[in-house]
Amino acid sequence: MSYVIRIRLKDLLDERGIKQKQLAAMTDIRESTISDICRGTRTVMNFEHIAKIAEALQIDDVRDIIELREE
Repeated sequence: MSYVIRIRLKDLLDERGIKQKQLAAMTDIRESTISDICRGTRTVMNFEHIAKIAEALQIDDVRDIIELREE
């Protein structure tokens, strides 16, 4: 059995009506980095970025951002 990690950031932003540019300003993370995370092309996630995103979106459970699925 193998697993795949999916970042749900695009879904969260869509649900909350927040643009990537707004999140970048809220978190002080580059827009290009936010875009890469939303597209799923970012292969390495910085813990600091995850924490800043969680704080900006008022998320207290990392599972709301990161999903682990069986492949």
